[in-house]
Amino acid sequence: MTPEPIQRIAVIGTTSWGTTLAVHLARNHRNVFLGARSKEEAHGLEDAREHSRRLPGIPFPETLHVRIALEAVRDADLVCFVVPSNTLTENARSVASEIPADAVLLSATKGIEANTGRRMSELLAEQLPGHPIAVLSGPNLSREVANDQPGSTVIASTDAPLDELRDAFHARALRVYTSTDVVGVELGGALKNVVAIAGGMVDHFEFGDNAKAAVLTRGLAEITRLAVAAGADPITLQGLAGVGDLMASAYSPLARNRRLGELLAAGGALEASLASLGEVAEGATTIPAALNLAGKLNVELPITEALNSVLYDGVAPLDAVSTLMAREPTAEIR
Repeated sequence: MTPEPIQRIAVIGTTSWGTTLAVHLARNHRNVFLGARSKEEAHGLEDAREHSRRLPGIPFPETLHVRIALEAVRDADLVCFVVPSNTLTENARSVASEIPADAVLLSATKGIEANTGRRMSELLAEQLPGHPIAVLSGPNLSREVANDQPGSTVIASTDAPLDELRDAFHARALRVYTSTDVVGVELGGALKNVVAIAGGMVDHFEFGDNAKAAVLTRGLAEITRLAVAAGADPITLQGLAGVGDLMASAYSPLARNRRLGELLAAGGALEASLASLGEVAEGATTIPAALNLAGKLNVELPITEALNSVLYDGVAPLDAVSTLMAREPTAEIR
């Protein structure tokens, strides 16, 4: 029997990316319920019919409705979690009682749990057992997707209906690919944020294109080493969820993690730099989480370690660069 198409979708998280995905799915002729944190927020967004703080100038389609999160998930075929990684467990718990037993879950959050190194799909499986789970990642700057500019993304799962998920998200301006490598897609999306911070630092110091290319290439090597050690297919990291997402995040002025790198290189303190961004830059919390996971898997991450020294140990960015450049030469592929 042919599976039923996904028609009723809940998106938990009024972040820029959460709001963008809700708008995109509603434009794609789905009945979408954007889950807000409070009745006040839900009523305000529903009345305004746009998210003027996170996504100004993008009107909500008629089939997009804003409700408190508990109401949004009721009767949903698909529940998408698009919240900061450090709140995903809390958000999953808060709506667990109202999610239909047969609903598919999807994480579009790019992060790793700080204390354990667990991926977002693992957290969802723990909090909401028995549901098929998918993840979405790729070079997807929210403003460009909201503006209907051409782009691509990847949806990965081992137990969710990938064809139906692709149909829900695929559109004229967003080409959707599918994968069964959940580990690679998730870790590629999370770890590229770390390297994007380094890319922003290179730009601030005007080190040049040679340096930027070297940092991103060696950063991709770190991403791949850690992801493969965790069970990913190395080919996945050469695709949209790896090198593709890294390029967008490390070069675009819209990318928060790149901008964070610029602010830190200019001498800004971490908390002040994050506050000036006005929204979460996942790379900051992913750095210690990645090092935690790397320690468990015996993987070396020199760029990530250097960034950790800058963000959390008070090392000057230029001193961290000197330390990296002074490392013992070695073979490129090992």
